[in-house]
This record gives sequence, C-alpha cells and structure tokens, in this order.
Amino acid sequence: MINSDQIKPEMPVVCSEDGQFAVVDQMVDANTIKLNKDETGQHHYIPLSWVTSTEGGKVKVDRPGDEAMEDWSTTPPMP
Repeated sequence: MINSDQIKPEMPVVCSEDGQFAVVDQMVDANTIKLNKDETGQHHYIPLSWVTSTEGGKVKVDRPGDEAMEDWSTTPPMP
C-alpha cells in the first residue's frame, strides 16, 4: 500500500498507460487525493487505493486515463 505522505502537491498523475491526466492539488485525508482544477475550474478526487506507485516523482494509478476520468469524483468524500 502507498503511504499518503509520499504524495505531494504538483506531482503529475499518470494512468496505467503512462499518460498524464491530472496534477495533485493536495491530500484531503489519508485516503483521498484532490486534483488541481481542470479547464472548466472543477476539482476532482481520486482514492488512494487507485495508486500503484509514486516512483519518479509521479503518482501512477491502476487504470487507463479515460477510465480514471470517468470514475473520479467531483465532490470530496463525506467525513
């Protein structure tokens, strides 16, 4: 399991095919990554459970970029 302390603001987020689809804004809690706003001004959120690696200064997730963007959330998780 990835330690959330390894994920820092402005790290690129790359899909399983190594294409960048987002940038980290911040960790919301120990299990949720908030991404920088997209071109429409919307933040997105992904679970830490998607992350497979933080090697090379990148946050790599376990799915293709298109799938990740379909599955991400536009609202933060409920406490």
